[in-house]
Amino acid sequence: MEKKPQNTQHSKMALLLTGGGARAAYQVGVLKALALSMPRNAKIPFQIINGTSAGAINSAAMACYASCMHLAVRKIEWVWRQFHTHMVYKSSFTGASSYILGNMMRSFQSDYLNHPPASLLDNSPLRGLLDDVLDLSRIDRNLHRKYLEAVSVTVSSYSTGKSVAVFQSNNAAPWQRAKREGVEGQITLDLLMASSAIPMVFPSVRVKHHYYGDGSIHQLSPLSPSIHLGADKIFIIGVEQPKRQRAIGSEPHFPGVSTVAGHLLDSVFADTLQSDLERLERVNRTIGLLPSNSKNKHKELKQVSTLVINPTQNFNEIATQCYEHMPLAVRMLLRSIGIKKHSESSLASYLMFEKAYTRRLIEFGYQDGLDRLEEIREFLELN
Repeated sequence: MEKKPQNTQHSKMALLLTGGGARAAYQVGVLKALALSMPRNAKIPFQIINGTSAGAINSAAMACYASCMHLAVRKIEWVWRQFHTHMVYKSSFTGASSYILGNMMRSFQSDYLNHPPASLLDNSPLRGLLDDVLDLSRIDRNLHRKYLEAVSVTVSSYSTGKSVAVFQSNNAAPWQRAKREGVEGQITLDLLMASSAIPMVFPSVRVKHHYYGDGSIHQLSPLSPSIHLGADKIFIIGVEQPKRQRAIGSEPHFPGVSTVAGHLLDSVFADTLQSDLERLERVNRTIGLLPSNSKNKHKELKQVSTLVINPTQNFNEIATQCYEHMPLAVRMLLRSIGIKKHSESSLASYLMFEKAYTRRLIEFGYQDGLDRLEEIREFLELN
């Protein structure tokens, strides 16, 4: 017998899952802690789901199984706990070297030819994996049955330089802002591949007349899709790790290419979220100072609450401990750009799609979720 969705919540809840490559396994652990505190047949406690990069893939999976929180988390966790690098990108000597050689050969061809996008790694295996485990047609059914109100995936357009949130919803309208827009459309495999295409690491994806890449690149306002889709509260699971403190008196090392690349990815995936949260806090304070009659005149203005869960463990340290689990071809490729086992670069923590690593991230996320479970449940009005 089909479960009828019941929604007794007063606030409209949004789930926002940020990007971070393999680090997104952490998000699964936090969601697992929440799921195990809920009745087994409960729907997900979010009316709106927004995702970017690897978080977009987790978001799409949550939207596919929105009718049952336990089932949604189990489906995602099973994949993340079984991960091997070859499921995401070609990691054998033959696969990695032939892809790089092909890119080099195409660089000598005429610019008039329409070359396929170049990148460090070939992530075509990921497309096959997503095609096997995700039935994206379920999103439409869950929207129709009112288990959800809206789902969005953010991509970056290399053609226009805009951050584009593609959304499916029951009643939301498109929006246009400086350097960002919301466009109504179907959540497709191409969009998920584009949103998770880490710049320079994975190739961009052509969707209709535009080439899109990782949704975090031009995303100046990560909270924007949730707010435009009607959220009153936004539950955010990020992947910003605590910083390691340099030993007192130690001399800083000259940053190599790998270190700079790691810093760039950290900035892309984390810094804009912190800036946007600060901006939202200022807006909330300003709205709170408005007299009641002004609020009645401008009903589009509303205060939006947020709760952010970020890891308490350093991903780079965990990646160092699991480094030997990466395929030899990948380790040699990383070594060619200066990344070794004990390098300061965080690039390896984004690319380590190995179960020895992802399982530890899930456990750390689960523990962080348990530690803040009462706070999370109160925020989501589940108590």
